[in-house]
Amino acid sequence: MAFSVGSIFSNIFGGLSEDFKKKNFSLYGQWISILTIFLCLALGVANIFHASIVIVFSIICIVQGLVVVFVEIPFLLKICPLTDTFTNFIRNFDANWPRCGFYLLMAVIQWVSCTIMVTSLIVVAIFFTISSGCYALAAITHQEYLKSSINVTGPSDSLEGQVGANIVRNVL
Repeated sequence: MAFSVGSIFSNIFGGLSEDFKKKNFSLYGQWISILTIFLCLALGVANIFHASIVIVFSIICIVQGLVVVFVEIPFLLKICPLTDTFTNFIRNFDANWPRCGFYLLMAVIQWVSCTIMVTSLIVVAIFFTISSGCYALAAITHQEYLKSSINVTGPSDSLEGQVGANIVRNVL
């Protein structure tokens, strides 16, 4: 059961390619949101060194990134020790309209930071806005809420995929 880095990347990019072929805006929103996680963490840390109230918004940005991790990667809700209140809160966002509102709220918070001082947090605000827009377009066009089809362990019909799934199931 040897996994090579090349096969993992080919599975990721193959899944990404399949997602974009589906032309579903909720998948686009999910990918933009995953990219926004990295932006939140990086730009939140980068802006924490300001000598103004921007520090508060950079801390909020880091927290937003961590919350979005659980919204977009629900598998982590099963393996991380979290309160039932937080888990139930995150599970409220399993449709297009709730996610649109969630990301719009996140965007507004970061847009407010620009009223104090325009920093690189504007990038986070823009990406949250785009993500919200993707989920809104999915809801308006009555597209089904979909999750990404990426499978890092390979095809599920292969023996390696079944062994990997069994290992994860046993750990949980």
